[in-house]
Amino acid sequence: MDLDDTAARLGVPVEDIDRVHRLAGDRPSAPLPAKADAPAILERLAVRPDDAAEIMAGWPDPGSPLWTIELRWLLDRSIALVRADLGGHGWLPPGPELPRERGPAWRHLYVYAYLALVDVVRSYHRDHGIADDVSWATLADLGRNLAVDRRMNREGWPVMQSWLTLHARGGLYELGRLQHQRGGTAIDLHISESGPLTPEAITASLDQARAFFPRHFPDERYTAFSCGSWLLDPQLLEYLPGDSNILRFQRRFELEPYQEPDGLDADVEVLRFVFRTLSTPLDQLPRHTVLQRAIVDHLAAGRHWQIRRGRFPV
Repeated sequence: MDLDDTAARLGVPVEDIDRVHRLAGDRPSAPLPAKADAPAILERLAVRPDDAAEIMAGWPDPGSPLWTIELRWLLDRSIALVRADLGGHGWLPPGPELPRERGPAWRHLYVYAYLALVDVVRSYHRDHGIADDVSWATLADLGRNLAVDRRMNREGWPVMQSWLTLHARGGLYELGRLQHQRGGTAIDLHISESGPLTPEAITASLDQARAFFPRHFPDERYTAFSCGSWLLDPQLLEYLPGDSNILRFQRRFELEPYQEPDGLDADVEVLRFVFRTLSTPLDQLPRHTVLQRAIVDHLAAGRHWQIRRGRFPV
């Protein structure tokens, strides 16, 4: 495989292709599910019908003219790259960001990689005694993220393709309202777009995690829950009522000293999560909620949001 030629044909930097080649090596890939089984699996993964139709239309059938030699190589090696880190819990880009306007094979290549890894990670879950309903609830974040990407006019997936390798490796679990990421001495908390952030729902999720991790990962020792998010920005106190769910969530944490996050722009992340757009002018964003008005007014005043990190004991 000529890496320079492959990169040129894919329209991506050769450094990105070299990384995939190095990390995947000659490690084993994994097959996609049978095409006849795919619609039921996509439904189980909460993929909306419009997204499912696109995925099926671009399916990598043998001989499909949509799938060039270099696309098939990248799919195979991306699967191998992620599979080689099964059980890992760090950020892992599965491959380069592709020019997705070229069609469904390009747009959904990493979705096909995810589908190939569903049985792999479910086997890993079974080996750790994890119930099937937890597996499917966790993996169904695929459908949620595809819906967000569609809502964002395809601006979201470059971030999400790396995020979803946590699910595909057994590094993250959805337990009630929160997603819980393994690693180090703290369970990292993530907040999905799945309903109100009520104190009762948060407490129930934390209680699940307190039982889940000692039972299924007894060799790991967690002393704290941690979170890094714009939701922990103390500036929100200026705008939100004291009984808001966000502020009640904040009050659980002891904040660490502020540090500028490496590679993340907090203003961009706030727009991504609150409005699901990165291109709409401030004066055209909706102002229906207290939070939306707070975000817009803060940025319009020339101020900036912060991603803050905090923790509290398990």
